[in-house]
Order: sequence, then C-alpha cells, then structure tokens
Amino acid sequence: MARSSANQNTYKTKKEKSGSKKTIRLNFLHDKRFHLAVGFFLMALSIFLFISFLSYLFTGKYDQSVIGAIGSEDSRDLGLESKNWLGLLGAWASHLFIFKWFGIAAFFIPPLTFFSGLEILTKKPIFSLWRFSQLSVFALIWISLMLGYMVYQSENLQELQYICGGIGFEFAIVLHSLIGWGTIIFLLLSLAIFVIFFLDINNIFSFKTAFTNQEEQNTENENETGIGANPFDSASAEDVEKAFDLYEDYKGEDAEQEELEDNNEDIETSSTELVIEEAPKEEKIEKAEEDHELEVEVTKEEKHISELEHYDPKLDLSDYKYPSVNLLKDYEDTGGKVTKEELEANKDNIVATLLNFKIGISSIKATIGPTVTLYEIVPEAGIKISKIKSLEDDIALNLAALGIRIIAPIPGKGTIGIEVPNKNRELVSMKSVVTTEKFQDFDKELPVILGKTISNELYISDLTKMPHLLMAGATGQGKSVGLNVILTSLLYKKHPSQLKFVLVDPKKVELTLFNKIEKHFLAKLPDSEEAIITDTKKVINTLNSLCIEMDTRYEMLKDAGCRNIKEYNKKFTSRRLNPENGHRYLPYIVLIIDELADLMMTAGKEVETPIARLAQLARAIGIHLVVATQRPSVNVITGIIKANFPARISFKVTSKVDSRTILDAGGADQLVGMGDFLFSQGSETVRLQCPFVDTDEVDKLCDFISEQRGYESAFKLPEYISEDDEKIGDFDIKDRDSMFEEAARLVVLHQQGSTSLIQRKLSLGYNRAGRIIDQLEAVGIVGGFEGSKARQVLIPDEHSLEQYLSDLIKD
Repeated sequence: MARSSANQNTYKTKKEKSGSKKTIRLNFLHDKRFHLAVGFFLMALSIFLFISFLSYLFTGKYDQSVIGAIGSEDSRDLGLESKNWLGLLGAWASHLFIFKWFGIAAFFIPPLTFFSGLEILTKKPIFSLWRFSQLSVFALIWISLMLGYMVYQSENLQELQYICGGIGFEFAIVLHSLIGWGTIIFLLLSLAIFVIFFLDINNIFSFKTAFTNQEEQNTENENETGIGANPFDSASAEDVEKAFDLYEDYKGEDAEQEELEDNNEDIETSSTELVIEEAPKEEKIEKAEEDHELEVEVTKEEKHISELEHYDPKLDLSDYKYPSVNLLKDYEDTGGKVTKEELEANKDNIVATLLNFKIGISSIKATIGPTVTLYEIVPEAGIKISKIKSLEDDIALNLAALGIRIIAPIPGKGTIGIEVPNKNRELVSMKSVVTTEKFQDFDKELPVILGKTISNELYISDLTKMPHLLMAGATGQGKSVGLNVILTSLLYKKHPSQLKFVLVDPKKVELTLFNKIEKHFLAKLPDSEEAIITDTKKVINTLNSLCIEMDTRYEMLKDAGCRNIKEYNKKFTSRRLNPENGHRYLPYIVLIIDELADLMMTAGKEVETPIARLAQLARAIGIHLVVATQRPSVNVITGIIKANFPARISFKVTSKVDSRTILDAGGADQLVGMGDFLFSQGSETVRLQCPFVDTDEVDKLCDFISEQRGYESAFKLPEYISEDDEKIGDFDIKDRDSMFEEAARLVVLHQQGSTSLIQRKLSLGYNRAGRIIDQLEAVGIVGGFEGSKARQVLIPDEHSLEQYLSDLIKD
C-alpha cells in the first residue's frame, strides 16, 4: 500500500506539471469522415490509373507528341488532341508510370491502391496488405528489369520498348554492361531469394500461405519461436509444476509495478493529444527570443524585402508563348535504312582486306548510325594497332566508299573502330529531335542540340559548360545549318527575358531571318539601326561594347558577393539586391559570328583582342561565343583564339592540315559532308550527324515569335565611342550627351571630377563616362587631366552651376 500511495503521489505530481506542457491536436486523424474520404479517394485513384493504363496500350503512341508539347502549348488544346480514354491527365499519368518508369508492371499499382482504400473503409483486412505490398514492389522492379533485358537483346521488340519502361531498360543496359548474359542468372537468383523469404520456405516441401492474415501470421511466427506460446501444449507434469512456481513468484514481486504501468497506459491512451515537453533552459530561450526581436527591429527593411514575392523576369512578357513543334517540318522517310546484305558485304570486305595483310580478327560488331556504320573489331593477340590504322586507304578502296575513318583504339572500349558511310543515309530532321523526351526534359541553362551519334542517340550539350564553341568547315558542308540548329534549340527552350543574341553576319545573308525577333531576343548598340551586324566597323564597336558589358557585370557580381551569373540572378530574383544601387536581372548573351575569316582579314587585331578577352573572362557573367569560319587556317584561328575555345566542331574540310588546325587531330577530312561532323571537347571526340532545319522552318519560327508582343526595342548594349570618333576641341554644346547636365550637377555636388564617379553613380559605361568628362572639361566645368588624381572642379556650388549652364545653353 505504501508503494501504491507513493505511486499515486508521483502521478499527482506529474498531473500538476502537465499544465506546463504544450499540446498539438491531431483529432482529425481519428475522425471517421476523414477515413471515409481517404478510402474513397484511394479507390477512385486506383480505378483512374487502371483505365488510363489500359488505354495507353492502345493509344499511347498517338499521345507521344501531346505529352511532349505539355508546357509549350495550351492544355485545353492538348486535351482535345489526346487519345487517352481519360483525357490529357490520363495520358500524362500512363506515360509517366508505364513509359518512363515501370512499363506494364505498373498494372500492379492500381490493385494495391484499391485494396489500401478498401481496408481503410472497412477496417477489416481481407488479406495481408503488407505482404501484398511487398509482392507489388518486387513485381514492379523485377518484371520491368526482365522485360527491359528482353527488349534490349531482341531487335524485334525495340518498337515495344514501353513494355519495360525507362527504369527497366536503363537498368538492363547497366547490368548487361557489367555482367553480360549473367543478367539472366541475376534475375533468376533474385526471384528465387524473394520466393524463399516471401513464402517462408523452410524446406522444399513445406511453406506457408502467401496471403495469410497478418495477425494469424504473427501468431504462427510467435509459436515457432516460443514467444507468446502456451507452455502447457508440449510440457511434462514436472515442467508444468516448475512453470507455476516461477509464475507465482513473478506475479507476487511485480504486481504493483504492473498495476502502475496499467494506470499509466490508461492515462496515455485516454487522450488524443500529442504531449510535447518544454525545453529545459527557459531563461536562455527567452533571452535569445529577445535578441531575435531586437535583430528583427534593426533589419526591418531587409525583412520587408524578403517577405515580398520573388521578382519574375518573365513578367514583362508574361503572355509569351513558346514556339510549337508544329512549326517544323515532318520529312518523309528517305529510306535510309542499312540492309543486312550491306552489313554483311562490308563485314566480309573488311575481314578480307585485313587477312590479305595477315591481320586476324577474333570478333567484329556493327553499330548502325544515321550517316555511318561503326564496325568494332578485336584483333588477334600480337597485332600492332598502327598496322591496322595504316590500312585506311586500302579498306576504303575495297569497300568502294568515301570517308573511311579508323579509330584505333576506341577510348574506354578496347576495340578498334572502322566507320563506313551508309549507301543510303538517314535524314535527321529538326522536329524529330526537338520532340524527343530527352530534349524536352533537358533542364540546363543553355541547351544546344548538336546531333545524333553513331548509335542513334541524341547528343545535347549545355553552352554554359562549353563555355564557347568554335566551328569550321568547307563551304556547303552544313556550317550555316549548324548555326541555325543552335539558334533554334535555344529559341525553343528560353524566354526572351533570359537570353539575348548578338548576331554578326559579314556575308549579310545567312542570319537576316532573325531580324524579325529583334524586340524579343536580339541585342544591339544604342545608335545602331539594324540588329544584325554586317559592317566591320560596327563589329569592332559591338565587340568592345560587350567587353564593357562584361566589366560592368563583374563589378555588379563583386558588389553582390556572387561568383557567377546564376548565383547573382538567384539573389536578385529573391529581392536581396536593390535596383536603386545599380543592380538588374542579367540575361545570358550569346555572340554568334558567322564568318570569322572575313573579319580577321579586314580588321585583324581589332577583332582578335576583344574576342580573346571575352573568351577568357566572359563565362562567369553569362556571355558565350559561337564563332564559325570556312577557312580554318592558322592566321584565322590563331593560337590565342584556339586556347580559349575548348569545344570545337569541324564539318568536312579539304585537307588534313585544316583538320589538325581546328581539332588538333586528323579525321575531319574523311567526313562525308551534308552535316556530318566531329565534335571535340577536351580529350573526347564524337562523330555526329547535324539535324537539318530548312530556311522555311526558321522563317516560320521567327514569324511566330515576332507576331507576339515584344519589348519596346532590342536589348541595349553599352555605348562604345572609339578614340577617333570625337575630339574635345570639336565639341559643340548642342551635341552634348543626354546625361551632361546630370553629370555636371554630380561632380559639383561631390567636388570631384572623376570618370569613375560618373560611371558608378549614373550606371554608365566607362567610354561614355569618359566622353562626358571631356565635354565638362571643354566647357570649363572641370579642369584638365592630372594623371591618377581627380580633375579639379571649377564651379563652387550648385547655384553657380545652374546659372552657368543657363548662360551656356543661351549662347
């Protein structure tokens, strides 16, 4: 009784302290109406998924284009085009679960969802939902992987790739690359292990029922392990007597403790409130809270800014619609399929040629691409690689084909590659690559489609990672089409507020189509009439203007404490940078020069120097260069330019010397033309087929963009005035700068005549600020140049300045 009394006192003490505890009410979790709502929702969801999955088997291929256009076209129009029985949402859900994830194994998901909802509604388990969940999850992964391996191994099943889903197919490729046909053993072994544990097989002849009720299963497990088992079922009389004695001792010693635990259990379960203990150090917490309030008062302005909505750079053109893929052409099948007879003939010729030179082959494998077929051979032991590479012309002679290229060895594979052009090449259209899921889901900053590889895979790169691109190729080999492909890729993925182009076209005819999108995507000098730059003098001014923009942006990054444009824009959009201090949202700028050779011939160092500066420094502040030339000679692609362009593209060139100039390696002279090119970035060189985009397609794309509401004018680059453009002695007050009076008031107010002061306070470029300070000197407001010192201000105060300016303008 004494112990019981003490326990009661303890209970009272705890009850009295309970008033200081905080509670979180979760009563709704016990509400039967909430259970009914969740149960019906899960059952309805399961029916929705099952019908959409079933419809996908018949309508999935028709909805691929609809899914690809989500986000770029109106959802209502897409919903009308969708063939799925449950509309656009059904098409999207079935595409996600079946095509991208699990294939037809996704049909295990609706039953699992249905029975989960049914169990919540009835509160009577029909069978073990937990075990059914285990089976469903295993089936999702195993069946998807098994079908993925079957599809990967069988050419006949390639058209039914959706049956395995993206996860199954990718994992099957990984497993095959690691263990080859051992993938089959892995699948059988994993199935056997799962069956053993799932059915609880102790020996080959006895196992438990798979879907026994969970409570019955637990009871059986307890009986087998002795936990909770009845001690009188299989015990002798002596064992029973000993068990009674032990039970009485246990009961006598711990009866009160059990009673207290029972009471506590009643107390804890009698309420639906969740009890949370207070933190022990109350004084320190209160002090910390006071300090926090003081800090909030000090930074009240910053808190107000942080509570504002994030700045949206797209807001000025919030109604802008991204181009539709329907603007691009659907080209008919050109019949560019490689026949089995052609493959066999090429294989026999390669083997025969090598045998003539006593070179044996242990294996040969063919990979068919849109333009060329890659034959990978493994020579017999003791064969020198250089001996095979020297037979390039002999193999070309026997195959009667142009453009034979030998890769000895293929990096990372341990084989020798022989690239043989296809007799009937396949046309890679721009629409076929833009509508791919890989491009639609590519979420890098500046996504650029380059082409298709030999294995028919789409090759996409991020221009910000290159960070600049150098292109070369003889006339008519696809260089201009390649530039149009790059521009089209960016127009399909970026909003006008995020990207601006500076287009330089000395030939005056290649890039003129993009004039239509001047008010959306183009940038130009303030005094320039045409956005496409064709005059050499304006090219020099534009390049120097971009250098000024680069320096200005670096100053802004320095003030903001950021390392690159991505960090800066993130900080600006979250309103942590004040526009009143000169900060602004920075769009990416892509400079495209269509013919560098002409500029180097006419301007030389005046062009090379700013290009080299931009290539060396402009990456971090979002200015990227794409430079093309048809003459890749050393006096055009100089050492300074090459050093700063690690990413290079070479279409077919006329000689091995040109190939080494652009790529630092041979091979570009062996290409077959018409968009066939080599892409080099670092030590990796990839052969690709450039997509084809016609002039009419580019015209329609630019028309679609130009018909929408744009900005008032093109993006203004900083003004650049060359040293010879204006002399101080020739200054006329009528030709003064528009910021002349404001700059005069600024220098008189600060009594400091410095170019940097005007540049910083008025957010002007260095050259324009220098021109204004020269004009102030010409009219006698500031003194002459004094080296590193600031110029002397000759007007004492603002009142005198206003009188002086009034008299000056009247005269």
